[in-house]
Amino acid sequence: MLHIGMETGSRTTATNPTTTTTPTKTPASAPAPAPAEQPCDLVTVPARQGLEAVDILRRGRDHEAVGPVLHNGACDTLGFLVPPGTADAWDVPGSACTRTDGRGLRIPTTPPAAGSGWLLPPAEDAPVTDPAVLRAALDQAARLLEAADGCN
Repeated sequence: MLHIGMETGSRTTATNPTTTTTPTKTPASAPAPAPAEQPCDLVTVPARQGLEAVDILRRGRDHEAVGPVLHNGACDTLGFLVPPGTADAWDVPGSACTRTDGRGLRIPTTPPAAGSGWLLPPAEDAPVTDPAVLRAALDQAARLLEAADGCN
């Protein structure tokens, strides 16, 4: 069972107890590293677009796993943890991907910066978000927001 989310009053943080994921198979000689041991890059987006993307990902028909998501209230941004190396090919307008080269950022158990908190905390069964899936969700979120803003 995928246990994600915490109560913050946002519609994107409701825990969905019916969502499940299939565990990734690893060779018996190489146990899967715990989320805190896995390196990752960080895709940062404006909070409004990020919240829409989280909604899109969590209600998607393919039930793609959403990895940890940080909310930085001071900067009004969301940060999606993605596999290391994502920054090499990241080109989504309006977002940034911080490269760690596998040496820097690791999935922390507590939010890494003052003023930030987990929108979706780390979970064993969804360590990071797939960059291709995130790219599609961010593109769809941008289109939805543009349409909504055009209605005013």
